[in-house]
Amino acid sequence: MRVRRPAVAGTFYPDDPEVLRATVDAHLASGRKHVTDLGAAPKAVIVPHAGYIFSGPIAGSGYAALASVARAVTRVVLLGPAHRVAVDGLAVPSVDAFLTPLGGVAIDPEAREIALSCADVAADDVAHAPEHSLEVQLPFLQQVFAPGFRVLPIVVGHASPDAVAAVIDALWGGPETLFVVSSDLSHYEPYDVARAHDRRTAQAIVDGAIDEIGPYDACGVYPVRGLLAASARRGVDVHLVDLRSSGDTAGPPDRVVGYGAFVLTPAREEAA
Repeated sequence: MRVRRPAVAGTFYPDDPEVLRATVDAHLASGRKHVTDLGAAPKAVIVPHAGYIFSGPIAGSGYAALASVARAVTRVVLLGPAHRVAVDGLAVPSVDAFLTPLGGVAIDPEAREIALSCADVAADDVAHAPEHSLEVQLPFLQQVFAPGFRVLPIVVGHASPDAVAAVIDALWGGPETLFVVSSDLSHYEPYDVARAHDRRTAQAIVDGAIDEIGPYDACGVYPVRGLLAASARRGVDVHLVDLRSSGDTAGPPDRVVGYGAFVLTPAREEAA
């Protein structure tokens, strides 16, 4: 079996399995108070990807909203931005599993083949090797879902909303498939400036206004735009669950990073 080993365990999140489980569970528990009635089962979430001390509480709010689908989901399609390796289009891994301190998560080979049949998608393990935006989501997924679920991690580089949406459309599936988009929001602005900036970005995400979301609004702008484009065609509602920054969690107030948790559900009339 070929595996991708953790790149940021011990830096972005604990590398001790027991400490990691306890940390994720604490974030999930604190996140439950942010979850209200969504009206339908979640199909996708947008969650942040910084070090757990900074963004873990907000990610916990997004993942806590998935309790109702924890038993139904067997495939997670995980899309996040490229931070370390330049990517033109979208990159899937060729390995068989991703490892975390909590164990291995198998790659879904069928989902990978479907993705590779789409334009602008290639297999590229180099893009995945150092990338934290996808890795930090895995321990949350391992604590929320039953063992045996499979994942397709996709690093999204410069790609149009239509190119990303085409991959999401091809993998949409039914209740067995969940999409997770990894994105932080504003970067290194003073607390009050960032708060106003992130409120505008959050409203654009809720409204599905993809043209109003730029690279300085969200580092995962390309997967976020693609998810919103695909969701708009399917009558999906976007719910803001949590919106905070590192100034609210563990960072100084003069240079904060914004974090949002969003949950996407079928529109109420379609869910009925």
